[in-house]
Amino acid sequence: MADTKREIERKYESDDSGLPDLTGVAGVAGIVDKGTAELDATYYDTSDLRLAAASITLRRRTGGHDAGWHLKLPVGPGVRDEIQAPLSDTVPDELAGLVRARVREGQLVPVVRLRSDRDLRDLVAADGRQLAEVGVDTVRAERLFGGEGTAQWTEIEVELADGEDQRILDKVEKRLRKANVRPSKSASKLARALAETRGGHPRPKDEPAEPVTAGDHVLAYVRAQRDAIVDLDPAVRQDAEESVHDMRVATRRLRSTFKSFPKVLDRKVTDPIGDELKWLAGELGVGRDQEVLAERLDTVLDDLPATLVHGPIQDRLATWSKAEYGGARRRLLGVLDSARYLTLLDTLDAVVADPPVLKAAAKKPKKAKKPKKAEKVLAKAVRKDFAKVAALIEEAMEQPPGTDRDLGLHEARKKAKRTRYAAEAAGPALGSPAKALTKAMKSLQGLLGDHQDSVMVRVTLGELSAVAHAAKENTFTYGLLYGREERRAEEVEAALPEEWEAIKGSMDV
Repeated sequence: MADTKREIERKYESDDSGLPDLTGVAGVAGIVDKGTAELDATYYDTSDLRLAAASITLRRRTGGHDAGWHLKLPVGPGVRDEIQAPLSDTVPDELAGLVRARVREGQLVPVVRLRSDRDLRDLVAADGRQLAEVGVDTVRAERLFGGEGTAQWTEIEVELADGEDQRILDKVEKRLRKANVRPSKSASKLARALAETRGGHPRPKDEPAEPVTAGDHVLAYVRAQRDAIVDLDPAVRQDAEESVHDMRVATRRLRSTFKSFPKVLDRKVTDPIGDELKWLAGELGVGRDQEVLAERLDTVLDDLPATLVHGPIQDRLATWSKAEYGGARRRLLGVLDSARYLTLLDTLDAVVADPPVLKAAAKKPKKAKKPKKAEKVLAKAVRKDFAKVAALIEEAMEQPPGTDRDLGLHEARKKAKRTRYAAEAAGPALGSPAKALTKAMKSLQGLLGDHQDSVMVRVTLGELSAVAHAAKENTFTYGLLYGREERRAEEVEAALPEEWEAIKGSMDV
């Protein structure tokens, strides 16, 4: 089983003079010499260096205290999550799975070998705890695939100890700069090795020009959601908090964009992709919807006085939640490993690389003083989506309380999401009016989401109550919670007209 740790480090250029004197760095009471380690690492990537292009490194390393397989995923500047697995001859399945959204049908091959002599020291506080580890690495790089040649250099790494304040890194850097030691130009040893040996380099990331046309604006949003899906894939596989929700949102944003801008992107191309995105969002929702319901039920149950909790309801809720979650989790992992999912990712790449932009949406404005064509096209699409929300809200509120109103408000919530995402996509072109609409739709979506959660909680309570009744358990608490959820829905419905009038009054797109 792989282990994960957060790695916070900084790299610096060095010469043969070694490590400058770090005594006197504020907060550092002592420097402990840990000797020299000999490290031998082979880095794996695809033939076109897809992992390196995403600042991901996968290596098999011997030597040192952490010999084994290491996968490093970027979190932010100087911050990576390192997933470690035991030493083996082939890439561990778990690590291969975490990069599958990048590798897809490609093969992982050895691309670079790095052998390093690492001179290690610990920076310690007055109480003896480790603040950071400093290493001076003499590195010898050898290209194994996609090129040839060797390179050699020396660098300094300063890695923060677990749980310590990052400000110690700033203090160390200040001392290093005084000694004319500068931050490394390369983010990783692998990046430097690829740059300094002959052969291919990672494909450059898409860096589109400043958006001008309607097509430019919509495609920028499409690209961002495509990137979010791929970036979130490892986190979803690791069951990181909110990762499933975030990937589902990116999937919905992408599908909504295809639907909201039919005058920009050719629907003959995007409609089939939208169907696949709907499938993926549904699979992501199997576990996510159950998770939301479980959290809601736990919350409302915790709010009840103990005297009103009758029967083994907590145990039944826990059993239900665990059973539902386990099945959903296994199913989702199967989806992420499926050919259908990987084909969808390939299709999204193709849309970004060769966008199906309609001719009218690709036109650039002829006169700068006149309203831009892009603004007209985008504003019209956003207004159209807003009109659908308005019709659904008003139609739903005309229905008597009950199933028809519940269904109507649920549809309005879905269209509010779509309008919000359309306004987000159009935001850079339309400015503050689009931002205001985005905020209003988010608020409306939240209100209607509370209503829909209440509907689904009542359905779940009814099902659990029936099972409890069959087991001859006391069902009083189920009924009490059901009644409270009914009142909650009534409160949302009572607040909705005023909220809606305020939104209509602020509409200025």
